[in-house]
Amino acid sequence: MAQNDSQAIGNDLGLKNVLVARFSALGDVAMTIPVLYSACKCYPGVRFIFVTRPAMTGIFLNKPDNLVVIGADVKKDYKGPKGLWRLAGELKEKYQIDAFVDLHDVLRTKLLLNFLRLKGVKTTKINKGRRHKHALTRRHNKVMLPLVSSRARYRQAFFKAGLPIESNFQGLYGASGKGDPALFQDITQGPKPQGEKWVGIAPFAAHAGKVYPIDKMAEVARALVARGDCRVFIFGAGGWEKEQAEKLEAMDSRITSLAGKRYGFPAELALLSHLDAMVTMDSANMHLAALAGVRTVSIWGATHYYCGFRAWHQSDADMVQLPLSCRPCSVFGDKKCFRGDMLCMAAIRPEVITHKINEILDAPNG
Repeated sequence: MAQNDSQAIGNDLGLKNVLVARFSALGDVAMTIPVLYSACKCYPGVRFIFVTRPAMTGIFLNKPDNLVVIGADVKKDYKGPKGLWRLAGELKEKYQIDAFVDLHDVLRTKLLLNFLRLKGVKTTKINKGRRHKHALTRRHNKVMLPLVSSRARYRQAFFKAGLPIESNFQGLYGASGKGDPALFQDITQGPKPQGEKWVGIAPFAAHAGKVYPIDKMAEVARALVARGDCRVFIFGAGGWEKEQAEKLEAMDSRITSLAGKRYGFPAELALLSHLDAMVTMDSANMHLAALAGVRTVSIWGATHYYCGFRAWHQSDADMVQLPLSCRPCSVFGDKKCFRGDMLCMAAIRPEVITHKINEILDAPNG
C-alpha cells in the first residue's frame, strides 16, 4: 500500500483524530507498538491518541509525530462508570475524537466504547478469539492449531475502522539503530568492552506457569559467565524478584541485577538494544527485548505461542518448549498445574537454553 493511498483512505472517511485504548499488562501494551507506529506511518494525516495505564507510557520511545500517548489511571482518577464517562468526555473534547478503536475489549473499554458512541464517535473493537483460545487450552480434546497473533488482531480492529495497515515497523531504534549508551552508564558503569558479550536474563513472569525454576536459571547464568567473555544482566521487578535476582548477582561479579532498581524504560530499553542475546519467559520482557532489536530466546511452559503471543519477529528456533500433550493449559499461565509437577518447565534442561544462547553469541555476526 502506497503511503499517499493510505492517507487518501483516511481522508475519504473523514478520520482525523483516532482514539485507541489498551489498559492491561505491559506485554499486551508492548505488542501494540508495531501496529500503532505502522498506522502512524501509513496515515500521516491522521492523529492517533493512545490511552493506557500511566506506568506504560514510558515504553513508547521514538514515537511518530502523529502519535499522542496518554496515561489515564482508571483505578483511581477515572474509576467506575462515572469516571469513564468523564474520561470519554475529556478525550472527545480535547482531541476532537471521531473514531475509537478498542484493542482490549474488557468491561472498562466496553463502557468507554459505549460512552463515546453516545457522543457520536465511530467505534470498533478487537476480536480476541476467546472461544478458539479455550479450545486450544482446555484439558481434553484440544484443538492444537496456531491462532491469529495479537498484533494481527490489532490490525484487524483498525481495518474494521476503515484503516488497513501495512506493517512497516522496524524496531524502537530503527532497522539497525541502538539506544544511547549514555542512558545506561549507571547500570554498566562504563562502555561495553571490545569483544565482550552482553546477555540479558529475565527469569520472571506474572504467573507461576510461565516461570522457569530459578535454580535451573542459575545454572544458565553460571554457564554463560564461565565462557570468560560474557557479562549477564538480570531484569526483574521488586519484592521476591529482586531477592532472587540479587542471589544470582552474588554468584559472580560479572552478573548484574537491575531488578527493583527502577532505572526507567529509556535506560533499560537502551541497554536491551546493546545486548548480544536475551533469555526471557513468555513475559513483557520478551516483547520489550524484541522491540529493542535484540535476538531473544524465550522459554514456554504452561502457555504456548499458538495462543498468539509470540514476540515481534521471533523465530520458532528461538523458542524453548517441550512437546507435552497437556500444553498449553492456560492462555496466561495463571492456572494451577493439574499434574502438580510443572513438568513443562521442570523438564527443560539448562544446557538446552545455554546451547541456544551460545549459538547466537558464537555466530559470525554475533
